[in-house]
Amino acid sequence: MDKLQLDQHISKQFNSDLEDLKTQLLEMGGLVEQQVIDALKAIESGDSGLAERVLVNENEVDRREVKLDEDCTVVLARRQPAASDLRLVLAVAKANRDLERMGDEANKVAKMALALSEGGDNTKGYSEVRHIGQIVVKMINLALDAFARYDVLTALEVAQKDKEVDREYESAVRELMTYMMEDPRSISRVMNAMWALRALERIGDHAKNIAEHIIYLVRGLDVRHISVQELERQLKE
Repeated sequence: MDKLQLDQHISKQFNSDLEDLKTQLLEMGGLVEQQVIDALKAIESGDSGLAERVLVNENEVDRREVKLDEDCTVVLARRQPAASDLRLVLAVAKANRDLERMGDEANKVAKMALALSEGGDNTKGYSEVRHIGQIVVKMINLALDAFARYDVLTALEVAQKDKEVDREYESAVRELMTYMMEDPRSISRVMNAMWALRALERIGDHAKNIAEHIIYLVRGLDVRHISVQELERQLKE
């Protein structure tokens, strides 16, 4: 397993500043992960109160994003980090943006939960949302774990699961489109489920982005535009 060797500095405050950035990121990640879990529960249970709570908590996600972005800027300006230190600050800054966008997508799922709770008893699309949602929550968990431990193999697992989400999403959309053609009365309600699925697919994309930031941090490899198969080959060399 790769181990990132961050420099130890004469200034203990510099070491503390870098660790604080990582801690803030992981705490924000935990909050976003819970947002996604709660939004999914709101759809499954029809709990409009839980969905409303997701919408309210989005303000805290936004606040944390701004604070962490400011702290990254301060470290860059004051400390002028180099090598692995610089990669860490950049990785935190990029992952911070991805987490905030995950929060935005969780917000969309919560809004779809509210719409679905008001739309009757037709549950078509719920099983697809539940299934893809479980994979996506696992991706978020793995991405945060990989960042905490600087573990590129766990990051690779996130990228692999993103391909699974893409396949499941495409299959679900085809099935729901067919259902709507067969029963036009379901169109409005099933479209809400499809929008929730789209938001979950985007959350998976952002989790994959975080995995790519980790690989760049640890290995110095830019893997944004290569296939999962090529990524596997490079990481196992």
